Amino acid sequence: MITFTNVSLIYPNSTKTVLENLSFTVDEGEFVLVMGSTGVGKSSFLRLINGLVPHHTGGILAGEISVQGISTREVKPGGLAHLIGIVGQNPINGFVTDKVEEELAFGMESLNMAPDVMRRRVEEVLDLLGLAHLRNRSIATLSGGEQQRVAIASALVMHPKILVLDEPTSALDPIAAEEVLSILQRLVHDLGLTVVISEHRLERVIQFVDRILLIDEDGKTKIGLPQDILADSQIAPPIVHLARALQLPGISLSVREMRRATEQIRSSLPHPTPSDSRSDNRTLPRVRVTNVSYAFGGKNVLDRVSMQILPGEIAAVMGRNGAGKTTLLRAIAGLHMPNRGEVLINGIAPVSLRGKNRTSVIGFVPQDPGDLLFNQSVGEECRQADHDNQIAEGETFSLLNKLVSSVISTTHPRDLSEGQRLALAIAVVLSASPQVLILDEPTRGLDYEAKRALISTLTTLAQRGHTVILSTHDVELVAEVAQRVIFLADGEIVADGPTLNVLLSSPAFAPQVAKVMSPVPWLTVKNILDAIGTDS
Repeated sequence: MITFTNVSLIYPNSTKTVLENLSFTVDEGEFVLVMGSTGVGKSSFLRLINGLVPHHTGGILAGEISVQGISTREVKPGGLAHLIGIVGQNPINGFVTDKVEEELAFGMESLNMAPDVMRRRVEEVLDLLGLAHLRNRSIATLSGGEQQRVAIASALVMHPKILVLDEPTSALDPIAAEEVLSILQRLVHDLGLTVVISEHRLERVIQFVDRILLIDEDGKTKIGLPQDILADSQIAPPIVHLARALQLPGISLSVREMRRATEQIRSSLPHPTPSDSRSDNRTLPRVRVTNVSYAFGGKNVLDRVSMQILPGEIAAVMGRNGAGKTTLLRAIAGLHMPNRGEVLINGIAPVSLRGKNRTSVIGFVPQDPGDLLFNQSVGEECRQADHDNQIAEGETFSLLNKLVSSVISTTHPRDLSEGQRLALAIAVVLSASPQVLILDEPTRGLDYEAKRALISTLTTLAQRGHTVILSTHDVELVAEVAQRVIFLADGEIVADGPTLNVLLSSPAFAPQVAKVMSPVPWLTVKNILDAIGTDS
């Protein structure tokens, strides 16, 4: 179906090879995962499959790539549209129309399909991905996760033989992510669809895939079964790290397998002592949200939300796609006025803060970090942040290197990977040392190593008295870093408490380690190792 023969790729002015002499074949009806660290070239590899690289992005390509016998050198990407559906990391960049149903029909209209065929396919994919209630919605009003599902639907409605997806679950809640991946697996098994997917959240996808392609920093690749690749890979989901930490004879790819392998260990583990890690209740709240309601397009997005967040606290806002998480964060950041209620930071309405007064109090990184970047190179962005925040030259770039070390200062921000661009935006915002740091989906495109660096940075900030509020579907991040979880549903707070209590009360939002160790309430590999060490 897809054949790579001695393929090498390098971009002009780049100091490293993206791919080096890669030869392999993807068969029909195969589910292949592409793995690698942030910025290693996974997106470039995916774009090679339909010819976007090098036809649209440039690059020096050696070797031969063919799809069903068609060479990508001989046809432009449009010539493979009937065979390949592709979903990028940032879906909003690929939308053409304004409404969901129109977007689903656009590709078929371009190929001049019959109206009855288009209608039938649109209905099928709306039901398949649970989008029927959104069919008449404006795409601009959808949450990031809803937009991601629309993008996947837009590709599936064309009935491609090959589906290429770049981080397709990064903005999806755990339930929606599992539904999408299960649908893809069913299409692979029942219809012979070939799926090639890049994903950093391996805990979600690893149990579905047939083979893994691992891309190393030097462009070298490894190809094999998931068990073989993950046996010694540093990039691995929590249950694999747990198996290594517990020195189990083999690794497991699913919670079910891991529970069987740890049955004896689980029975001997001590139960943690309940504790509330929140700050002293006598501390005055830094963020106060009182009876906040917000409606958009005739729909109530927030409904009488009230909460207080203290200095030194890391609070995670969680919930299904479309629950109102981004709207709440934007209200706290002062980007819009609530229709009713009040938001105060240090007793001041955030919408009234301007200039230096604002950046020193509030730092906000949106879902699309590119909105914060406007210079022509990474170095210029960092120097501008150093100058604006009156800090020593090089400090912002140093912050960036702590998160992602592979970024070159002369690179244009638009040429960065999604994870590198996010890390740059976080570094720029952090350089102002804001009292309240607000992050919307802060791990999209970040590998496990970059995520660990982010966790360390956020923990240090909290220890210094800064307040951190993050909205995320990454339950593994929440388990590692958050002291408190605020759970939203349909614009209302339905749970608010210590991370351990809230995550364990919802099986869908529990991290992998918690599912493996249940009913012993541990959240992370570190928790278990500390417990074993203490017990022994």
